[in-house]
Amino acid sequence: MLNVRGCIVKPADVELQRRQVLRLLLAGGLGATALLGPGLLHANTQARITGMRVSNEGQVTRLVFDLSGAVEHKVFTLSNPDRVVIDLTRTRSTANLNLPANAPPPLRGVRHAPRNTHDLRLVLDLSAPTQPRSFLLRPGQGAGHRLVIDLQGGAAAPRPVVAAAPVSRSRDVIVAIDAGHGGKDPGAIGQAGTYEKDIVLAIARRLERLVNNERGMRPVMIRTGDYFLPLRQRIDRAREQQADVFISIHADAAPNRNAQGSSVYILSDRGATSEAARWLAARENEADRRLGSVPITNKDDVLASVLLDLSQTATLEASATLADALIGEMHRVGKVRSRQVERAAFAVLRSPDVPSVLVEAAFISNPEEERKLRDANFQQSIAQAILGGLRAYFNQHAPPGTLIAETRRQQHVIQRGETLSTIAQRYQLSAAELRQYNNLRNDRVQVGQVLRIPQRSS
Repeated sequence: MLNVRGCIVKPADVELQRRQVLRLLLAGGLGATALLGPGLLHANTQARITGMRVSNEGQVTRLVFDLSGAVEHKVFTLSNPDRVVIDLTRTRSTANLNLPANAPPPLRGVRHAPRNTHDLRLVLDLSAPTQPRSFLLRPGQGAGHRLVIDLQGGAAAPRPVVAAAPVSRSRDVIVAIDAGHGGKDPGAIGQAGTYEKDIVLAIARRLERLVNNERGMRPVMIRTGDYFLPLRQRIDRAREQQADVFISIHADAAPNRNAQGSSVYILSDRGATSEAARWLAARENEADRRLGSVPITNKDDVLASVLLDLSQTATLEASATLADALIGEMHRVGKVRSRQVERAAFAVLRSPDVPSVLVEAAFISNPEEERKLRDANFQQSIAQAILGGLRAYFNQHAPPGTLIAETRRQQHVIQRGETLSTIAQRYQLSAAELRQYNNLRNDRVQVGQVLRIPQRSS
């Protein structure tokens, strides 16, 4: 759902929206105008911007635009002076979009005007360049459609440059490794007497060594020995260590002893909903609780719900992406029970701000797979597959300020609509420099092609 520079972000699946609207209309709920996106109503129907909120936390300034319906939008940046431009199709504004007097940097002002008779253009005037990120949120928890614009870096956001930041300023990504069960909780027990808690701890320790040897990654073990650890404490320990991802390792069991294969789970929608309710109910008694560096204490119910929704939506999307990467590697080890990401309301996956997955390495209830789980080579293969999934995930989604993200800045993966000339301009190069550095015969490039970006001396 994240916006790629210059690309249109489309609304949610039309069929899903249609089912939601019919269900609400039959129940006597909201009118169709407030729910249907472009293309579902008459072509002349326009969505409206009904409100705007601005917040700032650390290096991120966030604008949330309340919408009367789903819209398509496009985001791009301009310089001299620095601006972020947001074009919204079939949209008009009925809200006061003036910034508060204490608006956080780099925001200086918000302007808007009709475009092409039926579209709307928003312009964010900035005091410094920044890299915008945008995504749409569907109605939920009492809020309607929303467009979220994150300005990374605040007043100190740099222009894109070629040279990587000094390593001393870059951190490792933190991988929380959770060996399931432990102590008085043995987990599943195989026919030959194998305890799940012992097998998954062995795999977790192997993964810890692999991650520790990986440049730009640092492991954090949630359970280091044979002792019981409540599920909530596992989540809390990962958050205390500011983990970038959380991986819980298990060995599956089923009444059918022929069941076999590995699988990867993320939190289900039902689990996310119940977790949101728990967090909102508890926030008054948890003054230090923070969601992705966005505090939810001292907020009214609606705003707290919106902040939690924003955090959960982004986290579930990241969890699904990580799970896909892991499945792509697990099939190299053995049979994968499902090539699709599974969803379940596992309590250990319920952190609202840390992408979390649960890996079922194999069925300990299957005698053949139980033997494999006891084998050191198989345990190492599972650990290597998880590491491969982590590499694939962080190669595309490393958080800003990490060593992996800074290393990736020396490369550029070509996206749809980009040309050699526009890429060269982005990195303050000439097309000829970029062509020569990559040994290209002409200016033709393809989507997915990786270009090396030459580093300029400081």
